Amino acid sequence: MNRKRIAAWVLYDFANSVYPVVILGPVFSVFYIEDVVGNSEGLGDQWWGYAMSASVLFVAFSSPLLGSIADLAGVRKRMLLLYTHVCVVSVALFVTIEPGMILWGFALAVVANIGFEGALVYYNAYLPEIAPRESRGFVSGLGFGIGYAGSIAGLLIAYLTAEQYHLTWLSVAAFFALFSIPTFLFLPRDRSADRTVLQAAVDGITGFRRIVGEVLRERELRRFLLAFFFYIDGVLTVIVFASSFAAKTLSFESGELILLFLVVQVAALLAALALAKATDRLGPRRVITMTLVLWIAIVVSAYFVESKTVFFAIGALAGIGLGTIQSASRALMSVLIPDGKEAEMFGFYAFCGKSSSWIGPLVFGKLSFALGGNQRVAILVIAAFFIVGLLLLQRVKAGGGAAVASRD
Repeated sequence: MNRKRIAAWVLYDFANSVYPVVILGPVFSVFYIEDVVGNSEGLGDQWWGYAMSASVLFVAFSSPLLGSIADLAGVRKRMLLLYTHVCVVSVALFVTIEPGMILWGFALAVVANIGFEGALVYYNAYLPEIAPRESRGFVSGLGFGIGYAGSIAGLLIAYLTAEQYHLTWLSVAAFFALFSIPTFLFLPRDRSADRTVLQAAVDGITGFRRIVGEVLRERELRRFLLAFFFYIDGVLTVIVFASSFAAKTLSFESGELILLFLVVQVAALLAALALAKATDRLGPRRVITMTLVLWIAIVVSAYFVESKTVFFAIGALAGIGLGTIQSASRALMSVLIPDGKEAEMFGFYAFCGKSSSWIGPLVFGKLSFALGGNQRVAILVIAAFFIVGLLLLQRVKAGGGAAVASRD
């Protein structure tokens, strides 16, 4: 393994993790829901659900095409750079959002999340290129582990800039931009290609049916992506609405929210690192199965919780589940991808995840609004996504043991 390339790849996880923990986490999401829109009757939840659903829908339906362009035209790194810039600039523009500016805040939140999620398509596609098959679980887990260290840094930024929102947004944008620089310097150069971007785009559009056909022919890949389609929606919905649930239903103050998310990130970091080698040894499929059982217990427990102390404990368990399921899913996907199809297949991976991940936030926001702000019923419904995903995952036979080198 090329350690410099792996370090550069991992550092991007460190850089971009400041975005979800501050923007999707306890600061911007609560600022938009409570201050910009207002959430006494669940209206803020509904608008935030719209924003997250719109952004992931865009990424879902553009990712297969853009992944194909990256492979065919040899522009993977340039696309990663473009999407990173879109996210960074949009977050910096958050300084223009004031209470009552619902549509402007909505638009910037959508574009920023498109930049963040879109960049992940190209970032994930580097995993098979920089790590041998037998070590991908470890490298993927290392990335998530270091990423959660970036999340902790993001929470420290939020704490130090508490209530100074303009400074918070600019600090997040600067952190993301600065620490992603080594990624663009040291990851492998784009491969030369005999197609222009326009030609690759045309081929990508006409080739989407081919990609679907290839996925359908790969039995284990097909079965995994169907399970992933459901359970990752549950994960995204928990990420998007955890702060709102804690703030509205359990009356968490700003400082308590930051502390809660610090607990979640520390637990996620430790879990991702501790289970990195275990993912290779046990197999990512088994690790995902155990984690989905944990997620079902977490969501059901959240329905009944009344105490902030108990919710802190649930948050720690959620951190363990968060770090583990994302790392193991990426590792299993990398094992199942046919050689030479990394970017377009990770584009399809994003398509499967994001094409479902608009459903959970929309359902949660709609239910919360329809029930006059009752978030407990809304969050309990999310358990269904984990249950369906768990049942479908049991049909996957590959990736179940130490010999993940085999795709059987």
